[in-house]
Amino acid sequence: MTLKVEATQTAGKRRGLPFRELFYITHVKNIESILEKGILSHNRVEELGIQSETIYNKDVVSRREGKTVPGDGRSLWSFANLYFQARNPMLFTVVRNKPVDEIAIIGIDKSILERTDVFLTTGNAANAQTEIVPVSQKKKVLPIIMKQIDRVYWNVLDGSKREIMAECLVPDLAPPDYIRSVYFGDYKAKYKAQRLLKNRSNIPFMFVPGLFFQPIRSREITPLLSVVDGDMFFSRSQTLTISVNVVGIMGKGVASRAKYQFPDVYVRYQDLCRNHQLRMGKPVLYRREASFDYEMADEPSTLTNANGETWFLLFPTKKHWRDKSNIGDIEAGLKWIVDNYKKEGIRSLALPSLGCGLGGLEWEEVGPILVRYLSTLDIPVSIFLPAEKEIPNTQISADFLVRKASTL
Repeated sequence: MTLKVEATQTAGKRRGLPFRELFYITHVKNIESILEKGILSHNRVEELGIQSETIYNKDVVSRREGKTVPGDGRSLWSFANLYFQARNPMLFTVVRNKPVDEIAIIGIDKSILERTDVFLTTGNAANAQTEIVPVSQKKKVLPIIMKQIDRVYWNVLDGSKREIMAECLVPDLAPPDYIRSVYFGDYKAKYKAQRLLKNRSNIPFMFVPGLFFQPIRSREITPLLSVVDGDMFFSRSQTLTISVNVVGIMGKGVASRAKYQFPDVYVRYQDLCRNHQLRMGKPVLYRREASFDYEMADEPSTLTNANGETWFLLFPTKKHWRDKSNIGDIEAGLKWIVDNYKKEGIRSLALPSLGCGLGGLEWEEVGPILVRYLSTLDIPVSIFLPAEKEIPNTQISADFLVRKASTL
């Protein structure tokens, strides 16, 4: 299994994949104690006087103290909480507030659901809309939970931000015998933990960057220009580029993702097409007021390192959705970026591999052209590789891309 496949299976949707684990998000400094004592409830940590490194906002965690579990009477603080989906709004908040090398995810074997004293939640346990039920109802509730967590993104309007944070509540502690694996988003943190715990644990430590909203690969082409293998929507760029046609249809690929995750972008795009304002070689910048980070985080008010705004650059790569992309039209659009990015106020930019994948063009042809134009910008720029095809490392090196760009 390649790293990319491993990252996709663990970090993305559970659709079509076996359900093996639940997850606990923690600081890497707590791993040794967790492997020895298990995952403890907040109350048990206080009773035992254990010094642990916190990664959550204290005000947010304190809200759980005041909510009791129906039919049990104890506070949520009396339970170790395990998520059905690790890649959730809480983890997003933690990753935005903490360096990724300080974060680990503990995988807990699903057999813990066979215990008769655990509870299941249909979303974030602290949310008033979430139902908390005894595990005896798992045949009814688990199919609902599995459907709810089968998402790459979420939002408040349809309830998915709450639902994707479905939990398993374990009284007092989840014993270490249930620990199946430990995940890291930073390979240096993984190796450091392995060295510290050498010969003390046979539990696999795995580097899975996609689980932590991190790119799978990244290559610096110039000090300001990088080629990235990952999810463009989770980049830190102020402006995200969406490749579109000019007939108003966002059917597949990056455009489809934008359509469903950001309905306002789709409305703006359709207006532009309806009024014939979106033309080949003339991208249009949509300065939306909302921030992607604030929409994705569990508690936006706790974010300390978030983008204040997320803009979208609608970049036509084909006239009709049935057409193949034309490299000349893409070059015209890139020239527009070079000529206009400063006066438009673009401070950082992320782009897909324009025209590749569904557009029918090859990275070997498009990559050097993107580098030729975008390397002239004096802002941070990230080019994201096509998801439809594995691009070899040799074709994302600075030597390959700059050398080919110089011949164009």
